[in-house]
Amino acid sequence: MDLRPYDAAEEAAAHLKSLSAAPSVAVVLGSGLGAFAEQLVDSQIVSYGDIPGFPGVGVVGHAGRLVIGQIGPGGARVVAMSGRAHLYEGHSASVVVHPVRALRLWGVKSIVFTNAAGCIHPDFAPGELMLITDHINMTGLNPLTGPNDDRFGTRFPDMSDAYDPVFCDLLRQVAASHSAVLREGVYAGLKGPSYETPAEIRMLGRVGADAVGMSTVCEVIAAHHAGMRAAGISCLTNYAAGLSSSPLSHAEVKETADLARAVFIQLLNEGLTKISEATD
Repeated sequence: MDLRPYDAAEEAAAHLKSLSAAPSVAVVLGSGLGAFAEQLVDSQIVSYGDIPGFPGVGVVGHAGRLVIGQIGPGGARVVAMSGRAHLYEGHSASVVVHPVRALRLWGVKSIVFTNAAGCIHPDFAPGELMLITDHINMTGLNPLTGPNDDRFGTRFPDMSDAYDPVFCDLLRQVAASHSAVLREGVYAGLKGPSYETPAEIRMLGRVGADAVGMSTVCEVIAAHHAGMRAAGISCLTNYAAGLSSSPLSHAEVKETADLARAVFIQLLNEGLTKISEATD
């Protein structure tokens, strides 16, 4: 698949077209955040294993299935990716972004990426949500490496507005209408799977990162390259290394994501509805 990413994405998209018309908006659900997909109504569930080229998901908290449904009776129709593949599982960047490209060729126009992240900014705390306004790609990888396929997008895409300003404003409005805390900041994406050292966190803070995680950056690059409008939300699940006396663990990530579930679902329900309206 790495040698012919467009053909692979087209094959996956053809399979999805045989199942259903594409919603205009997608959401990718990170670690412990799959509850959003479970509350969609009139839903159709597709296992990743049934979609050509979709990588298997081997991380606890990632279901590995596509859920197509509505946000409440008569609400916006969306597709939720419940779980994602990661670079640290041994996948190439091209494989990690294959589902995003397949969604684009299926007909999805806009996408919201979510993830679990560690707090770097001193004013942020676990359990809060952060609107991603920009990112720093620290993975050392880029899904656009290699020959460019103009059918996806231009050779040198401008990443200045990779996180769509209109979508960011819509998510701010939803949070403000409920007096919900929605931090804003820069997400640093690293390859993992080890958590960062305290020295690495100090470095990331000094170069402008407010939160850190192990996903999202390659997906956003691929989505923007392919002409999709994107937004991003981090669920802050722990303090980054050196900022707390507690050891870091994936169990803590899932537990804190569960605590933020109600606010997260409310923000997505209303935010995706507004984004769908802005997309259509």
